[in-house]
Amino acid sequence: MTGGQRAELERLARSHTAPFREVRQAKALLWATDGVSNAEIARRCASTPKSVRRWRSRYAAEGTAAVGRIRAGRGRPVVLGDDVAEAIVHDTLHTVPEDGSACWSTRSMAARYGIGKDTVARIWQARRIRPWKVETFKLSTDPSFESKLRDVVGLYVNPPAAAAVFCFDEKTQVQAQDRTQPSLPMVPGRAGTTTHDYKRNGALDLFAALNVGSGEVLHDTRRSHTGRDVLAFFRWIDMHVDPDLELHVILDNLSVHKSQPVRDWLAHKKRRRWHLHFTPTSWSWLNLVECWFSVLSRKALTNTSFTSVAELETRIDRWGLPLERQPRALRLDQTRREILDKVARGQATLDRIIKSATHH
Repeated sequence: MTGGQRAELERLARSHTAPFREVRQAKALLWATDGVSNAEIARRCASTPKSVRRWRSRYAAEGTAAVGRIRAGRGRPVVLGDDVAEAIVHDTLHTVPEDGSACWSTRSMAARYGIGKDTVARIWQARRIRPWKVETFKLSTDPSFESKLRDVVGLYVNPPAAAAVFCFDEKTQVQAQDRTQPSLPMVPGRAGTTTHDYKRNGALDLFAALNVGSGEVLHDTRRSHTGRDVLAFFRWIDMHVDPDLELHVILDNLSVHKSQPVRDWLAHKKRRRWHLHFTPTSWSWLNLVECWFSVLSRKALTNTSFTSVAELETRIDRWGLPLERQPRALRLDQTRREILDKVARGQATLDRIIKSATHH
């Protein structure tokens, strides 16, 4: 047995998630390597010397791949017919329980067919069925969807030369929440705890612009969210970008982004370098600054308490400034064609469901 094989068996023997037969055989093989007799190994494993000899011979022939594997023709015979399994799959996908539950559970489906819940779980796992899990989706109805998508994705994957590309958005109503009682600290064996209720100490709006090329984030906090606030942040961006560079800004279709003060400011001849690129409606996730908002929420705002808006503002600044000094660029992980193919599949499925529901 090589050092690598022994390390693999030791890892398997310590596992709390591997099947019991794999853990038991790994321990048996390690004892055999240490010179323990087959009879003693069988006693420790609550097995027989014949089984131990069979484990050792299979390991000598096939290596670690043979540990815990049930050979063809051995093991408990399958007593559930394919027709029953397919009926379970059909009922899971197309029916709901009569007791008013929203979806089937392993126990309710097992009771329906008079089988064990683990059998239902194996059928679902083999077919990757998760009736308890629901993911959200939204298909854009924007008539200029494809052209806007091509425009935004093109800026990500092939930004123009001598230009700065920013993703801009707002995180509105960031609340300064304070818990009604002090949180309890984390100790070994118990996570930190906090009260379920809280009191509000005000809120602010966070404006942020992510430089697609460098990963730098310009951010500011304000007490309102109007067209004049958007204009003030645009001026903030304009002041921080080299005047010799063109300036492309990706943003969503919020009305304040197209307010009269913003339009008047952009119409001036000094702002000819400004170019706004709007994401398709209902597709604000295409704006990469949303990733920065997500990281901010998870790392700086979740499971915390703030006694005032000023304290909340300080926390955001303290967390964001190091990232601006040491930025990290973000990348879009899907191509335009992959996105369009996924949208087409979703639209085809939605059309089929609507057609089926109306019987047309």
